[in-house]
Amino acid sequence: VQLQASGGGLVQAGGSLRLSCAASGSIFSINATNWYRQAPGKEREGVSCISVSDDNTASADSVKGRFTISRDNAKNTVWLQMMNLKPEDTAVYYCAAGAEGLGSCENYNMDYWGKGTLVTVSS
Repeated sequence: VQLQASGGGLVQAGGSLRLSCAASGSIFSINATNWYRQAPGKEREGVSCISVSDDNTASADSVKGRFTISRDNAKNTVWLQMMNLKPEDTAVYYCAAGAEGLGSCENYNMDYWGKGTLVTVSS
């Protein structure tokens, strides 16, 4: 499985961006797709995720109400719509996919990772 993340860029606070994660290869093995981010000098953190079986989603408290994750099966793509962006959202965003896990998509083990896309939010 190959994952390609795109859509990052520079935006002013309060603005919006939409990230995409396009999957190719043996995508039938994917059961969850997750977005993570890593800000300079900070540890990587989970942002949002979506399961394949039931479209169940989960998001970090810091982005709830502002970020929405969705998927388009026909395009093998997962989207992360980010609204009302804040300077603290500045980070490299990574998409990842996993085959196995229990319960919520946030509990899945990530087997595949894409290269990150940089999101910079100016104040």
